[in-house]
Order: sequence, then structure tokens, then C-alpha cells
Amino acid sequence: MIDRRFFLKSSGLALVAGGLLPNVFVKMAGAATTKGKKVVVAIFQRGAVDGLNVVVPYGEAAYYATRPTIAIPRDGVLDLDGFFGLHPAVASLVPYFKDKSLAFVHAVGSPDATRSHFDAQDFMESGTPGVKTTEDGFLSRALTTKKAMSPLRAVALGTALPRILSGNANAVAMSDINRFGVRLPEFEALYPEAFEASRILKSADPTKLQPENSAQYPNNPLGKQIAQLIKSDVGLEIAFADVGGWDTHAGEGGAQGQLANNLRQFSDAIAAFTCDLGSRMGDVVLVTMSEFGRTVRENGNRGTDHGHANFMLVVGGGVKGGKVHGTWPGLTNLYENRDLQVTTDFRDVFAELLTKQLGVASLKSIFPNYDPKPLGIL
Repeated sequence: MIDRRFFLKSSGLALVAGGLLPNVFVKMAGAATTKGKKVVVAIFQRGAVDGLNVVVPYGEAAYYATRPTIAIPRDGVLDLDGFFGLHPAVASLVPYFKDKSLAFVHAVGSPDATRSHFDAQDFMESGTPGVKTTEDGFLSRALTTKKAMSPLRAVALGTALPRILSGNANAVAMSDINRFGVRLPEFEALYPEAFEASRILKSADPTKLQPENSAQYPNNPLGKQIAQLIKSDVGLEIAFADVGGWDTHAGEGGAQGQLANNLRQFSDAIAAFTCDLGSRMGDVVLVTMSEFGRTVRENGNRGTDHGHANFMLVVGGGVKGGKVHGTWPGLTNLYENRDLQVTTDFRDVFAELLTKQLGVASLKSIFPNYDPKPLGIL
């Protein structure tokens, strides 16, 4: 017997749900007008990006004292507010900070201080830090609070559905929107409803939509395919993608090097996505996340080790940008004498996105036993 939670590698499509997609989705998808639908895009930087070398506290002497070879030189930092500045590889995002559609949150993260990649990612995606028994992801729980209007309301770009979207809400994972066709007719005959998302996507044909507004994507799929889905008006509410390569224990580099190369690709993709969508960004908010930060002090291999607090980026419609949000704890009063302290819970950021962007009425089931604090980022 075929499990209801299955993956079709031959089609590049995974459909995961608490049950099969009901036929009512066919009518909904055909009748609903989805232009103007609010969308949240979440990008997970897996591996723990070094936030101190992305949003750089160049106004603090301790930053340079603790990072003699990997600190970003003062004259190379892209100033934000006289204290914080950006890594030069993130230059493509500066215009959006200046026009106040992009903001950062610093010293943000999970209150659970595990330094295990697996546990930290699991806690963040479940939305229940320190609890290993949570079965579903918090974005899936958020979706269950709202009426489903499309089988493509939640899409993850990848070969399998991520933890954050696993649960009772219907969600789709696709490795590439260019190859989603169903090639197993016997499966389709058994589960016709489960392939409705594939049919809708094929009908919309998002791959025909080319970048607009002279947007130039780097040579990676990040951003472009999500933009195509949004412009296709298939009823997307949540999109998720992840990017690895951030675990810089050795040879991290400063203004140039390993981290810089990854940041350039990453930020250029986000900038191109924002440019491509143009006025549609008024309905979209993109947020980045990473499981934890990295040590304040560089190690003996000119890299950094697993830390605690990090940064998050938020860009899009309604964002109160042009600002680094959060309470800065400084680099002299460190967590366990090694890490940047967490002063903002990552759930506070997502709480505002879910309530103000997606219209979620109550967060009690989404973040159980936690009362989010207002940040004013939206």
C-alpha cells in the first residue's frame, strides 16, 4: 500500500497532507482571484551563518579585538546607522534598506542554547524550542487556522517537505518547477486528487514568466522560482527555501573569501527577487532565519564555531525598514563567555508576520506556552 505521505522523484513533486487533496480545490483554484493575496517567503540559512560578519557592529571595539583576521575593516563596511554596517558582499541589499522596505533584527534567535545543528533546526522549525516531541511545524499549524483556498497555498523548493511545513495542512515540495509533470499514471489513477496541484501548476505555467524590471538573478535557483509562482497567481501564501554552506569553522574569510562568496550569491538573489516582483512586493514579505549564530571570537582556523544569537532580515510590503531592530547586548557581556546573547526570540518576528501579513487571528496553537512580544517590524 502506498503511504499518503509520498515523494515522486521522477516528477520533481512531493505532496504531503493530513489527507488527500479534496476535489473542492479544483473549483477553488479555478474560481478564486489570487492577485493581491498576501505571501510570506521564509529562507533558512542552514549551517548557522555568521551574523556578526553580515550585520557588522563596526562601532564596537570588541568586534575588532575578538576577530583579528576575519573582521570586516571599518573602511569596508557599508554603513547603516553609524554603529551597524553590512558586509560589502551584501551591497545589492543596501538600496532596499535606504528606501525603508528592508530591516534587520539583531541578537535574535532561539532561547534554547543547543549547539547541535539538528536540534536547533528542529526546535526552530517546530516553533517549540527545547521540546523534542512536537510533531508538526509551526508554519503548518499557522495554515490550519485559515481556510484553504488552493492546493498550492504552501510550497517548499526542495526534494522533500521541510519540518516547518510538516503537519495537517496541505503543502507541496518541488525540487524544480520546470519538472513537475506526473509520469506515473497508475499513481494518478489511484490518487487523482493528490495530483491537482500538479495540474494547476502546469496550467499556470510559471516558467514562461521571465524576470521583470531588469532583475538579474545570480546563477542559482533561489528567489527566481518563488517569484514565478507568486506572479502565476496560483494561490501561494507561504513559500519556503533553504540554503546551505554557512558552517564556517575554517577559512571563513573577512571582506573576501568563503563567507563573502556565499553572501554575494544569497543577497543578490534576494535583491533580484525584490526587483523582479516590483509593485507586487507590497503583498510579499521575505524573512531569513538560521538555527543559531557563531562565536564572537574567531577560532584558531580563522573561522568561527557554533554560537547563540544571530540576525534576521525582513523585506517587503509594510516592513518598517531602514532600521536594525532589537536590543543590542554588546560584545563584552557574552553568553557563556563566548556567544552573542539572544535578546529577541525568533518567534516574535514570525508572530508579526503571521498576524499582520497573513491575518492569523490567534497564535496560541502556533507557539504554545509562549506569548510573543511586539517588535514593530510590520
